[in-house]
Amino acid sequence: MRTLLQISLALSLSGSVFGQFPGLTLPPSGNNQKASVTQFIGPVKVTIDYSSPAVKDRRGKIWGQLVPYGMTDLGILGGKLSPWRGGANENTVFTVSDPVAIEGQPLAAGQYGLHLIAGPEEWTVIFSKNSSAWGSFFYDESQDALRVKVKPAKHEYTEWLTYEFTARRPEEATAELQWEELAVPFHIKVDNVNEIYLSKLRKELTGSGGFNPQAYDAAAQFCVQAGTHLEDGLNWAEMAIKLPGVGVTNFDTLSTKALVLTKMGRDTEAQTLMQAAVHDPTATTLQIHLYGRQLLAAKKNQEALEIFKLNAERNGDAWPVNVGLARAYMAMGDYQKAAEYAQKAVAQAPDAVNKKNLESMAQTLAAGKPYDN
Repeated sequence: MRTLLQISLALSLSGSVFGQFPGLTLPPSGNNQKASVTQFIGPVKVTIDYSSPAVKDRRGKIWGQLVPYGMTDLGILGGKLSPWRGGANENTVFTVSDPVAIEGQPLAAGQYGLHLIAGPEEWTVIFSKNSSAWGSFFYDESQDALRVKVKPAKHEYTEWLTYEFTARRPEEATAELQWEELAVPFHIKVDNVNEIYLSKLRKELTGSGGFNPQAYDAAAQFCVQAGTHLEDGLNWAEMAIKLPGVGVTNFDTLSTKALVLTKMGRDTEAQTLMQAAVHDPTATTLQIHLYGRQLLAAKKNQEALEIFKLNAERNGDAWPVNVGLARAYMAMGDYQKAAEYAQKAVAQAPDAVNKKNLESMAQTLAAGKPYDN
């Protein structure tokens, strides 16, 4: 015989099954509004779709009462025990675009019905291969893809049942169920973020991106930034330059290939290629300037000075040519000459902030001191 608690659980958390009808737009059963939350972990998309019941006048009666501890008979399958659906109405659905680890256990990409077994000290989070059922009424343990144990924690009062991603890092995140004064977190980790990025890049470069040199350029830069699969990065950098009908030779593509070569420890080749890049007709004043700043940051002061001189030869008395020469001569210890170029740059400053900084720079250098900014 069904108890009053079981009837309350079936109706207040799901509403009548007949309150919805396929193909019709109707209010959600029990006014348990539909909700969704999505978080990307690197390239991996994680989404939780759920219906959100309210506490209403049941504060202090949610856990262990409205949501019973352990499995319960929902009165549908002849006494068969079921977990809680983690929300209201239809399945709470957990969707992940790529393989992840939940609490250290592997879970394949796909859609899962999210169910929970509540407990005062420990909860079980269940990912079912059946994501289209009505709540947990037809839950079948044989369809479990994964079960993990987690610990609940106290939480500030939350009227509406909510899922949130409370910790977010490049390779991991924590999803958390929050309701009334309780939170139930579970940890999600992507063990091979870079491999997934690369897999997607390889696929995408066989589509429309494969006809765009900037796409190959961006893929090569990813390899440099991530410090991984540099041979792939070099191949993509070369395709950005040489792929028939697609590749172009310009500052961007040449300098990207040089970056890859530098990362691979092939410094001589990289330096030769960067010389070609800065001498290429497409190289802008700012691109040459920024390359000179990179050399200064690497303490290659004489090389930087030559690049800034090249910028002056190519682009004359212009912003930011004089700024670069001021910084280069300062790095070489010639503060008076640096001050002259800084003073020239003051009148060329594109905005008030740059002008103020250059005025300070010129005054400091004229006093025979280095300017640190």
